[in-house]
Order: sequence, then structure tokens, then C-alpha cells
Amino acid sequence: MARQLNLRQVEAFKAVIEHGTVSRAAEVMNVSQPAISKLIAHLEQDTSLRLFERVKGRLAPTPYGMRLYAEVDRIFAGLRQVENAVETIRRDEQGRLLIGVMPALSGSFIERSTAAFLARQPGVFCSVQSRSSQWITEGLVTRKLDVGLVIAPIDNPYIVAEPMMGHPEVFIAPLDHPLAAKSVIRPEDLIGQPFISFDPDSHTSQRTTATLSAHGVVPNTTMVVNVSPTLCEFVAGGAGVSLVHPLVVGGLRDRLAIRRFEPTIQLDFYLCRIRDSRNARLVDAFMEATREVAAGISRSMPAMD
Repeated sequence: MARQLNLRQVEAFKAVIEHGTVSRAAEVMNVSQPAISKLIAHLEQDTSLRLFERVKGRLAPTPYGMRLYAEVDRIFAGLRQVENAVETIRRDEQGRLLIGVMPALSGSFIERSTAAFLARQPGVFCSVQSRSSQWITEGLVTRKLDVGLVIAPIDNPYIVAEPMMGHPEVFIAPLDHPLAAKSVIRPEDLIGQPFISFDPDSHTSQRTTATLSAHGVVPNTTMVVNVSPTLCEFVAGGAGVSLVHPLVVGGLRDRLAIRRFEPTIQLDFYLCRIRDSRNARLVDAFMEATREVAAGISRSMPAMD
């Protein structure tokens, strides 16, 4: 009677496929090469399938082997999802909160929000990761994050996103730039000006480009950056002009000319969480603290007359 498959056989099979040789598979599994060979031989015997061809002393997977590997890989991916779920449950029990924040908010804003949260929830372990909005969205869906702060709207039924700190984009330029003499900047003013843009795939860049295009203006993009602090530094250094959310200017206000831009290009940041968060108590507390900090910042933003 054929023996039942065991997990060790499957792990050895998977390791040989993924690492290419028996020696490397043995190293990864911390066993001897003969042990790996024996596990593979038993797997082939128990399945009555020829999973590998022996070619010049190496194991080359057969079509049967690759078909089996596809199923094994799918099953192990499911196990990784279970591991993520276990970590989520453990995180809730241990008082852990994983926060994803886009670079534009990764300075004083996230520090103030987290400090306000910890003042109410002392002893909670917080992990803050500054990543792209897309990465944060994926992190929420896969439960690698508990809460996220992004700028792009999220169209996902599993994520709840609420806007905060909405504000029209402002024009920024070096202090000595000729356009600094104007109180309001319009699309036609940007014609021929060296323009520093965010990544073309970013939400901010797409909103800005669409508005300028609607007014017949194609910006003279001379530089593309992917994070707000870098963009603002380049503008302050005289590399060009740009349009940004006023919050991202941060500590560079004394080095930049900041002017109202018309027509209005409204930008919102978004505070996000997974809809059925298992860490609900801590997520609720963090979101409440973040809302309060955001409201205070919105009230303090200078008006663009």
C-alpha cells in the first residue's frame, strides 16, 4: 500500500525546484544531500509520478513536476496568508499597531499623531513605515498594516478611507523668481517655466497635468521626483517651479515663494483602515488622534489671498 505524502517530502520537492540543486536545497533545509535525495525518491514512489529527470547529475523537473509545483506553491501561498492572519491576531493581543505613511506626511505630522495616540494608549508598540500610497494600500489589504495615510483615493471594498486636510494646490518657486511678484498664478504663467513634477503615475501629478492640459498648457517638465521633501528642496534651490499641497512645504516656507494657484486643484490626504480590522480598538484610537492633529493643522494653514 502506498504511503501517505508527508510535509517534509513536499518541502524537499519545493526546495529543489526553487533553488535548482539538491545541494542548495539541503543547505536551505539544514539537512544532508542524501536526505534530500531520499525524500524526493520517496515522493516519486508514493505519487507514482516521475517528477525529475536526472541530467548530468542534476535534477531537472519534468512536466509532471512543474504541474505539481504549481499546486504546491498555491498551497504554500495559502499558508502564508494564514501566517499573516496569525500575526494580526497576535499583534492585537500584544498591543501592536503597524502604520503606513506616505513620505509627505512622514515628518512632524506622523510624529504628532503617533505621540497623541501613545499619550492615550501608553505601552503600545508602534511600527511606522514610510512607503508609497500603492504599497500602503496593498499592506492594508494583506493585513501587513493596521492603518495608512495616503494621498490617492482608494477604490477597494475592503478599505475605509476618509479625507482629511483637503486644500487646493499652491504654486511654489524660489524666493527671487519673477513669478513671486504675482499674488495669483494661472496656467499660462507656467508656459516655458522649468517645472518639477511628481512621478507621472502619481495621483498628484495626474490631477495637475489634467488641469493644465484643460487650459492648453503642457508643463516644461525638467525633473521628476517621487517624494515631496525632495521636490521642495529642488524648487528652493532654484531648479524650477511646481504645484503642491501646502502641507508638504513643511520647514521650507522661509525659502520658498508660495502663491495661490487658479483654477483650484483640490488635493486631499486619506486616513485609511481595513473595514473589518481585528485591531479595532487601537486603530480607532489612532484615527481619532490623527483626526485631531489634522484638524489643528488645517486651521493653522495660512490662507492664500
